Amino acid sequence: MATTPIWLTPRESQLRRLLLDVARYIDESKEIKEKLELRFAGGWVRDKLLNIESHDIDTAINAMTGYAFSTKMQEYLKDDDNLKKHSLQATDIHNLHKILANPEKSKHLETATTRIFGFDVDFVNLRKETYSEDSRNPQMEFGTAEEDALRRDATINALFYNLHRDQVEDFTGGLKDLKAKHIKTPLDPKTTFMDDPLRVLRLIRFASRLSFTIDTKSETCMSDPAVMKALKLKISRERVGVELEKMLKGKNPRRSLQFIDRLGLYSTIFTDPTIQECPSPETANWNLAYDCLENLRSNATPGCIYQSLVRSEDAKYLAWILVALVPFSSVPQTLPIKQKGKPHLPLGAMVAREGIKADNKICNVVSGAFKHFQEITDLKYAIKANKPHISERDTVGMTIRRWDSQGGHWRLQVLFALLVEAMNSKCPSKFLREYYKELFSEWQGFIDHLEAMDLMDAPALKLILSGTELSQALGGVKPGPWMKPALDVCMEWQLRNPGVEDAAGAIEQVKKRSEELKIPNKN
Repeated sequence: MATTPIWLTPRESQLRRLLLDVARYIDESKEIKEKLELRFAGGWVRDKLLNIESHDIDTAINAMTGYAFSTKMQEYLKDDDNLKKHSLQATDIHNLHKILANPEKSKHLETATTRIFGFDVDFVNLRKETYSEDSRNPQMEFGTAEEDALRRDATINALFYNLHRDQVEDFTGGLKDLKAKHIKTPLDPKTTFMDDPLRVLRLIRFASRLSFTIDTKSETCMSDPAVMKALKLKISRERVGVELEKMLKGKNPRRSLQFIDRLGLYSTIFTDPTIQECPSPETANWNLAYDCLENLRSNATPGCIYQSLVRSEDAKYLAWILVALVPFSSVPQTLPIKQKGKPHLPLGAMVAREGIKADNKICNVVSGAFKHFQEITDLKYAIKANKPHISERDTVGMTIRRWDSQGGHWRLQVLFALLVEAMNSKCPSKFLREYYKELFSEWQGFIDHLEAMDLMDAPALKLILSGTELSQALGGVKPGPWMKPALDVCMEWQLRNPGVEDAAGAIEQVKKRSEELKIPNKN
């Protein structure tokens, strides 16, 4: 076993001293036969050695459950002398929470968590695992530090910091791999992935986040049909969605998609399990879409396409979700079974909802993007060709409002249309720079035109009068099915007459079109 020293911050040293005193307190009580040994485990050790700040610390215990240890820590801290010894204030330690085992959320053991000295600390016992063929939920029992290290997904995540020895312990070669910026599994990769196929996605996430490589044997096994089948069948779609979310919200989402693409995992991850034989879209040119998004993001300047369309942290994540689903734009969208009382969702939205368990907000944006990308592209070409209707502020403004009402985030729907066009270009790599330049110029022209018409915020434009006020202006006609189209007429008038605050003109337009709008006569 290799060991190496580690440097602790003053707060980390303070936490170490507290936990060691609690361990001595338990040892002196003679409640357990084996002497306690505490280790910080996994991610915190890895990040510490990489000089990455981390506030989440998993504390592994050799001879007690995490909850049993933490309750003894509470007992120890009831003594005022112990509180004073460790300079603890009321804000330094927060309520202890018992986390019950929940295999579907990768919680196979009952643990405890609390917040101490600004750290989120989890307590869990060292363990070894035994898997059955048809489940990723293992049989758990107490194990040694080495057995605990060997059960982990990667050697760089199998490092321990021994609090008693003040040293990092390496049972699997993690220190060497960390130095080489290399990710591999502690055991044979086929065994590791078949035991828990979710590890395929975890390795991709860590490789992307840390800019590490994955060893060739592991990559080969990640693409093994048996492993991909196990990932598709053994892992809940919620867990797939959680890992994907962490990738796309991480430091390098494009690299995560590159791994998925290169390893042939697309249809394993992006699928709708509720549809028998869900179509597998062609992904040969998917790289053109995610490379395009990264190009836009990395070269963003004030007023550019990316800054105009992606305007928040939430929108950044949604943008990567959309580029992940771009391949489905070439697949017929009318395959899903109709829901009770609801229209068909586009297949891309069904994959988001059922395949990665995206929430309703995300699914709505995806649905709007798939419904409107062709119409958005057509408007872009109309602007490029200077067609007459592009100067009709009411026509264009109402179109934008419709896009936004049918999915929200209309700007991201525009981005999706751009990414679909990029993927469909099938441009050879040697001409890609010039192609992107031309493509971005066209879409910048689209945005500049809408900016010049002051329509980028058209969905936020408030009606100049309410439905009640319109009803009263029409002599007290009772509201009915006519109201929405009549208010749309008012909005069209507003768009044609920006800045006018008197609603008289809008009301007059409604009166002129009362027969068309089927407004009943006042009784």
